[in-house]
This record gives sequence, structure tokens and C-alpha cells, in this order.
Amino acid sequence: MNLKFPWARKFVRSPYLDLFGAALILVISITRNFQGTMYKSGEIIFNVPLINLSDQMAEGAFPLGLVSILSAMFSLLSTRFIGKQSNIGNIIGVFTTITAGTIDYLFGNASAIITYPSTFIIMNFAVFNWAKGEKIKKLDWKYYTIMAGGIALGFALVYLGASLFGGRTDTLFLNTVAITFGISIGANISSALKYEETWLSWMIYNIVQLTKNALQFNYANVAKYIFYMINAIVTLVDWKFNGDRSLSDLSTQLKGN
Repeated sequence: MNLKFPWARKFVRSPYLDLFGAALILVISITRNFQGTMYKSGEIIFNVPLINLSDQMAEGAFPLGLVSILSAMFSLLSTRFIGKQSNIGNIIGVFTTITAGTIDYLFGNASAIITYPSTFIIMNFAVFNWAKGEKIKKLDWKYYTIMAGGIALGFALVYLGASLFGGRTDTLFLNTVAITFGISIGANISSALKYEETWLSWMIYNIVQLTKNALQFNYANVAKYIFYMINAIVTLVDWKFNGDRSLSDLSTQLKGN
């Protein structure tokens, strides 16, 4: 198969970059002692020494940092496999949506109770649609409609969730969460439909997510979204100019992963 930018396809398919991304999250998180973040008695406790983690858990504390790190690593693998045009990424995404929603809620986003179920539904739709053999498609008016509708839905659900369930209600936080969620809804739907501009949407999403997770002090996700930004740029090039993978490309990928 003749590829216009073979280096982009090589980057997207590389199993070594999967490992690098996961290792990046792990190293940065440990360096920042994010594994020492615990959720106890309705409060987040930071910088618990490693030797005290088991004692805190025995007293009923939830290892929020450790779970966040593992969730971030699997979420990264989901994104990487979707970029490889493998439905395995969507399947992993179904399960990471559950853990990500729980973590987001514990970090103060009470609206996660009603926002993440919609993402869960979309990820299941992606699994079903890709299983039918969905092909990469070009930009059209439906893509813009999907993105605009996603942002509108994001603001509606986030503010409704904050009103119903409380949590952090400062304007900057709510607007950041609403924009992030709205873009992700549009991007997940466009990914399920396999628009090549999906990765442009994820580039914007990554910028907003970096802001949101910095506000939440979620260092595992900060590391993850830095890697995601680079990955989205290259994957956009691959999908846009190299197109769908061939059967021989699929065979090689499966052997490499």
C-alpha cells in the first residue's frame, strides 16, 4: 500500500509509543507523588507517603491517585488503538469511561453523574459501528452539526448536574468542564462515525483538558494530555492523508501488538 506520509502511519502503529506514553504517565505521576493522593471522608488528601497508603486504605480511604494513574494509562491505550483504526480502542474506552467518570466526580465534578453515562453510550455505539466496517470519511456539514450540538449539550448537562448535585460550582471550573465535555461528546461521535477531522477536535479537547486537570491538580491526566496532543497531531496527518488501513496493514499491526 502506497502511503503519502509513511512516517505518520509508523508513528500511529508503533507499539513502542504505546509503552512510552504509559511510562510517561507513570513516571511523571510518581515524580509528583500523585500515587499518594487519597479520597477519605469526603475530602481529597494529597502527598500521603507511600509507606502509609496501606494504613490509609485500611481506615477506609480510596486510593484515588493510584486508580487515576491506571485509568489514565488504559485511556491512553484506548486512544492509541483508535488511532490505529482498531476497534479494541473503543472496547477499552467503554470500560475506562466508567473509571474516568468516578475519578472526575471525586475530584469535584458532581455533574459527572449525568455526563459520563452519555459518553458510555457513545463508546458502545462506536464499538457497534466500527464492527460493521466503518471507513474514514471527509468533512461535511454533519460534522459541524455534531460538534455544535455536543458543546450545547455539554453546557446543559454540566450546569444541570452542578445545580442538582452540587460539587465545585465556581464559574471558571464549570465553564472549563462544560467546554471539555461538549468537545468530547462531539469528538467521540465523530470518532464513532470515523471523520478524519476527529483528531482536530481532540487537539482542541486536549488543550482544554490540560487546563481542567491542572485546576484539579490531576497530574496523571496532565501528563496524559501532553502526550495526547502530540498523538492527535500525527494521527490527524495519518487519517487525512494515508486513509484507511489495508488488510495487509491490519495483519502487520496485529503482529506488532
